[in-house]
Amino acid sequence: MNVLITGGAGFIGSHLVELLLSNGYRVTAMDDLSTGSLENVFHIIQNPQFQFVRETILNTQVLDRLSSQADIIIHLAAAVGVKLIIENPVHTISTNIMGTEAVLSTANRYGCKVMIASSSEVYGKGTRVPFHEDDDCLIGPTIHNRWAYATSKVVDEFLGLAYFQQYNLPVIIMRFFNTVGPRQTGRYGMVVPRFIRQALCNEPVTVYGDGTQSRCFADVIDITIAVKRLMEIPEAVGQVFNIGGTEETTIKDLANRVIQLTGSNSKIKYVPYDQAYSPGFEDMKRRVPSIDKISSVIEFFPNRTLDEILARVIDFEKEQLSRSGDLA
Repeated sequence: MNVLITGGAGFIGSHLVELLLSNGYRVTAMDDLSTGSLENVFHIIQNPQFQFVRETILNTQVLDRLSSQADIIIHLAAAVGVKLIIENPVHTISTNIMGTEAVLSTANRYGCKVMIASSSEVYGKGTRVPFHEDDDCLIGPTIHNRWAYATSKVVDEFLGLAYFQQYNLPVIIMRFFNTVGPRQTGRYGMVVPRFIRQALCNEPVTVYGDGTQSRCFADVIDITIAVKRLMEIPEAVGQVFNIGGTEETTIKDLANRVIQLTGSNSKIKYVPYDQAYSPGFEDMKRRVPSIDKISSVIEFFPNRTLDEILARVIDFEKEQLSRSGDLA
């Protein structure tokens, strides 16, 4: 079976490529390397079951050719990271919405199953915790481009489900919560690799806001296993699934835990949102998924604790910093 992964050289995408190859799938990764990295897939580039294509999903001719050879398209390509979204909202909106439309229309031409990566951001300012898939989406005002990403992902979900309802295209929506692990970059605001790099370099660990906002983190290994299982069962088609961990922690506690696990001399530095991002920036106070639905369908239960997840990322970042000569 042939699988096309858009964004396949990204953080989640590259781990998913590895998992599917190890399970006998033929995999093509399509990535323009705007946020992904060839280094993420370089170690498998010679695998005869793997093909890498450096191209944007907005190149519809290339997308059409690759889709014609695929049985399943896992659409991960997107503008990601709060920092990138704040700085480049036009790119966020056009890439996410137009890219998803291109994938769906092409998949419909060839009858491919499509799995669309969405985000916990779609819950917006919702306060009902944990979040369930049928909860309302409460998005902030359009004057704050911080909500452009959330809105684009809502539209992506509507598009995917519309193709399923109108054309009977097999579509699955995956709402990822905070996924972490080796290869994730902190360049675009991702908190775990940023904290760990700062701690390993004995720099101030910068917490945005007051640190009382809480998140649930899941290991990319658990998340990609869930994606594979959803891909393989017909019951998932036409459904929306939260995919994430349930161990909740505040960002302040996360920073302290990172400092402790790295043995760092770093101190926490609090940075107001207005300085970190933009004036009027709004954040979600809690982001906790209900995983009852996905657990009932594929028996998904994240196996790794936060400390285990952090230990894996610390080892990876130590190696990266050692290579570059930047380790304190």
